[in-house]
Amino acid sequence: MSDDAVRRVFRSVDSFDPDDFGRLLAEDATLVFGNAEPLAGREAIVAGLREFYSTIGGLQHRIVRNWRVDADVIAETEVTYRRLDGKDASAVAVSIWRTRDDGLISDYRIFVDLAPVYAV
Repeated sequence: MSDDAVRRVFRSVDSFDPDDFGRLLAEDATLVFGNAEPLAGREAIVAGLREFYSTIGGLQHRIVRNWRVDADVIAETEVTYRRLDGKDASAVAVSIWRTRDDGLISDYRIFVDLAPVYAV
């Protein structure tokens, strides 16, 4: 996966449009966000992303670096989240995803501590 493709994934996430991100996924994709229960299937992932987006005002990823190992992409990012109170909170995140031969993502994993985003 090229750097352009990695940027495309994060542009899609940052667009705040779950359906746009869903178009990058295989129908039977899985997503695991931190220690949450895995989401299985494109529809469940899009619904989960829609629910997550309802808890924040926006987000923006800055790609620090990324690697490709066979069909897997590992991306370290700095993410700025807009909280619902209008304040920004930042976190370092690592996302790992596997792509199929057709370029669709079949497995996506996000490792991030969201405590600053929801701190009172």
